[in-house]
Amino acid sequence: MAAWKIRGCTVADAPAIARNNMSAFWEDPTWILLWPEHDFLIEQATKRYPRGLTRDRAVNRHQKAVDPVTAGNLLWPEAQVPAVSVEEEEEFRNLAESAWWEGRSGMSGLDDKNEVVMDRIMAERGYIKLDYLAVHPDNKGKGMGTALVESGIQYAENARLPIFAMAFKAGQGIYRRLAFKEVERVIQDDSQFGGKGEYGAYFVVYDVAK
Repeated sequence: MAAWKIRGCTVADAPAIARNNMSAFWEDPTWILLWPEHDFLIEQATKRYPRGLTRDRAVNRHQKAVDPVTAGNLLWPEAQVPAVSVEEEEEFRNLAESAWWEGRSGMSGLDDKNEVVMDRIMAERGYIKLDYLAVHPDNKGKGMGTALVESGIQYAENARLPIFAMAFKAGQGIYRRLAFKEVERVIQDDSQFGGKGEYGAYFVVYDVAK
């Protein structure tokens, strides 16, 4: 298994991130119900990601796992997306707003319960939040997801802050292997939308040493 290097992202990565993330999420049966048209969705996500990468740079960090042969040794601070000009920010904002991102009508309420639980847990204390962990199906089983989460753990240990994440079924194994503890779960029935009957969100926490 490759020892993946973890590097920061730039706005130039937007198309690759869109392809990676949408393809990874597409393996979740409920996601497919909510977000049809795979290739079209990648196109729309490509419009949104430059804006998403450059938004709230003071608190957000974005990382990718890359080929160890070509990667350098970068630390967590480099996970901050490089700043762009005011003109570019405006361009990314307009591009993001032009993207279709509505999802299937009537299904958006499935995540309302998840948001309530997430907000409640995160209000209990300060956390580093890991979000949007995604590995393209072509790269499953190569250790990329583990390397990305381990990078977050390394920073959390140094910062003496616990980690919070909302995991779906596909990512449960990674968090479990890396000693995250499940603190709550929300299981909902998606059969009314044509799903298999179970849409699960698993809320996990990693506690650093005191």
